[in-house]
Order: sequence, then C-alpha cells, then structure tokens
Amino acid sequence: MKTTSKSIKTLFKPYLTVKNGYKGGRGISQKKEGQKVYKLSSNENPIGTSPFALKAIKNSLSDLHLYPDTTDIRLREALEVYYKQQLLKEQFICAASGSEIIDLIIRAFVREEDEVIISTPCFVPYKMFSCWSGATVVDVPLFENDYSLNVEGILKSVSEKTRIIFLTSPNNPTGSYISKEELEYLLNELPQDVVVVFDEVYWHFANTDDYTTALPYISNYPNLIAINSFSKTYGLASLRVGYAYMNEEVAAYLRQICKPFLITKLSLEGAIASLKDANFIKETIETIHSEKSFLKVEYNKLGIKFYPTQANFYLINPPIPSNEFVQFLAGEGIAVRPVDNFGANGKVRITIGTREANIALIKALNKLKLISLN
Repeated sequence: MKTTSKSIKTLFKPYLTVKNGYKGGRGISQKKEGQKVYKLSSNENPIGTSPFALKAIKNSLSDLHLYPDTTDIRLREALEVYYKQQLLKEQFICAASGSEIIDLIIRAFVREEDEVIISTPCFVPYKMFSCWSGATVVDVPLFENDYSLNVEGILKSVSEKTRIIFLTSPNNPTGSYISKEELEYLLNELPQDVVVVFDEVYWHFANTDDYTTALPYISNYPNLIAINSFSKTYGLASLRVGYAYMNEEVAAYLRQICKPFLITKLSLEGAIASLKDANFIKETIETIHSEKSFLKVEYNKLGIKFYPTQANFYLINPPIPSNEFVQFLAGEGIAVRPVDNFGANGKVRITIGTREANIALIKALNKLKLISLN
C-alpha cells in the first residue's frame, strides 16, 4: 500500500475547529443523603408530560421493532388541525427538535463566507451551527439595559452577504420579546432575499398585549420562517420533536433535505397526541403565570435583580459571582443555569418551577442572604 507524508488533518475544514460545543442545563451530580433535588436549569415543563402523549406512547411500545413513518406527514396534518387551517400541512416541516430545524435551515440557505446575524444574548446553536457551515456570524447585541432588540442596528448590519437573521421572541435566556411594531417594521425594511428565522418556542407563555407570533405575517412574507418545539409546553423534551411553519414553496424546498425516518415512532405519536391535550396546555400556562407572579414578589423581597420575562424562566443578577451562586444552590439541591456562553456574562437563568420547587429556591436564597450578612 502506497503511503505519503500527508495527514488526514489536511482535509479538516478550518471553520470546524470550534472547541466549545453546546452545553445543556445540568442537574446536580452529587447530593446529600435524603436531599430532594430541583432541576431549574433547562426550562422544562414543571408539571410533567401531557397525559395524552403518555397514553399514545405506551400504546406504541409493542411496535418498536418496526420503522417509524418515513415522513412527517401525519404530524403536519395534526398541526394543520391545531392551527385551525390557518396554515396548511404543506406549510410545515417537522424534525427531531427545534435545534434540528435550525440546522436544516442553515444547511439549506447558507454557504461558506455568507453572513448570519444574531443578537446576543441568544440561543447558542444559532452561532454554533452557522459556524459549522463556514458562515461569518455578525452579532448585533440586544440593548444591555432591558435586552430589547436593536432593530436599527440589525438593518444597518445587513449586507449583500447576509443570508439569515435569527430573532427570538420570547428570547432565551433573557425572557425579553419583540413587539408587533418592531417585527412589522423589520420585516418591511429587510430585503426579501434575507431569511428571517423567528424562534417562538416559548410563545405559549407570553401574555403582553403587543406580543405576536409569526403567524399573522407568514402569508405576506415568504422569507419568514417560524420555529416551534414540543419540549416546553407539551413536556416532551426528551423525545426531541420540533416544527417550523412558513411559505409553502419554502417548505417544499426545505423538505428536499429532510432525512427519512427522522422522527422516532414514540416521538411522533407523543407529539400528535399532545396537540389535542388542551387541558394540559392550559394547566401548564396557568402554572407558569401563577409561579412567575409568586417569584416576582419573592425576588423583590430579597432584593434580587431580575429582568421582566415573557417566558418560563427568569434571568437574574446573582448577589454573588455567578459560579459561586450556582455552586451554592447546587449544595442546596437546586440546579440553575449560568448563561455566560449565551452572551449574558455574570447572569443566571432560573426556570420557573412548581410551587414546591420555587419555595425551596426562595429558602435557599434567604439562607444565602443570611450568610452574606454574617
């Protein structure tokens, strides 16, 4: 066999040298004997999983030796019903998580040396997946005082190389949102050949009057794509199911690179069933709104600096350095998320949990306050 001095490393793509991959919200690796642990680090559903989904999953367990559906057509049909025919099944694409949808969109529209605009603090995969494609990521940060969107800054940053702009509302990790007026202005001013990805996975929890999803604008803006997930409201985070809706022609284009058998049988059946579980959705939303109000009062009592939120979490300024704060709460059996890698240096994101979990959190914060005073 002929050998050469060349290394396989010469084939490595230079833009695939990113060393820091995505890190999910962690639990607590070590706990005290008898200690109850509360995971408030990953924005998961505090009340569990849709009972409709659980029943559908259990009914499917006997068929695990069979391949799942080749395509996502049954879930798209269920989504058409869920959206009351405001969207057609041809306007949806589904995949194994919202993150997979993000990757799919980038692969479809971005080439090496193209530009992608993000606004930090934001969901890490926007930047990470864009870098994997060889794109240049242009950051137009949110305004630091309230984490609102810098609309004019985005418009000024658009160039001939811009292919995608990522918007998130409500935003992870800040809880801030984009108003109807801001979204409409941005859509009207942007070139039609720039794809606007509107990540609205937390939309169920938004309750401010000037909030909007992308739904009212899809028919007039073929460059607009909305991303959603079954992880939060429906309690299916471990099954990894996401979907997006858009112009029918764009959906058909994206569907060409969707992998066959992409969604597992259990994920597919669980997602379809969960869309019909109106009571569970209602209970989840009511729990978040009630507990958000409870925490707001308690944070104010403690003097904790927090940011207004339209999501199922709060972003806070911890009273001590964030790494020490996270470690202290871990010792009290509470897992929370530092978000420096999102672009919110020194801040911590805390999921809104059940009343039991939130009381445990407040007790731990009171304990920290007493320790600090002493």
